[in-house]
Amino acid sequence: MNDADVGKQVQQMVRFILQEADEKASEITVAAEEEFNIEKLQLVESEKRRVRQEYERKEKQVDVRRKIEYSTELNAARIKLLQAQDDVVTGMKESAGDALLRVTKDANTYKRILKGLIVQSLLRLREPSLVLRCREADRSLVEAVLEVAKKEYAEKAKVNLPKVIIDGKVYLPPHRNSRDVHAPSCSGGVVLASQDGKIVCENTLDARLNVSFRQKLPEIRKKLFSKQVS
Repeated sequence: MNDADVGKQVQQMVRFILQEADEKASEITVAAEEEFNIEKLQLVESEKRRVRQEYERKEKQVDVRRKIEYSTELNAARIKLLQAQDDVVTGMKESAGDALLRVTKDANTYKRILKGLIVQSLLRLREPSLVLRCREADRSLVEAVLEVAKKEYAEKAKVNLPKVIIDGKVYLPPHRNSRDVHAPSCSGGVVLASQDGKIVCENTLDARLNVSFRQKLPEIRKKLFSKQVS
């Protein structure tokens, strides 16, 4: 084999090696691009998931905050409604108290009321000897009806006339004073107690008003507020 043939074979081998190198390089490039695209896709999907999770987390926080704010506003509205209802009821009670004070200014009417309260108290206590307390301003009216009240009680209870002493040292407080609304007050009526003070019947107009209002309160609230949304 001469030098020319050897040279040809060498050139063929070089071309074959270069061709194989190009093909290998092309395969490596394709594989690298595929791996890059796969990794890029995975990174993109991972970032999308992270963004979605972050959005969902923030959306939940906003929803929770919205619910809390709504609940807070609803409770505040309910408290205002209840306060407004209480103000109306309190106003009605105060109006009733004012009406009682007007009644006490009519001597004849008030004397009949006092007699009824004394008889009722005697029937409740059924004691032979009692102490009666009233407002100092009412003492003369109480004295005017006391004997009649005792006789009426004795007839109803079929007992002897009880001994009733009007306490001249301790009186019930006077009616409410607009200058000192927190001071003790009494709109009228009487308080009777057994001689030893162990049994007491508070039959003041204020006590009767409180009992009546407490009993009627459900009915009052139903009539006034039944159409309101709870």
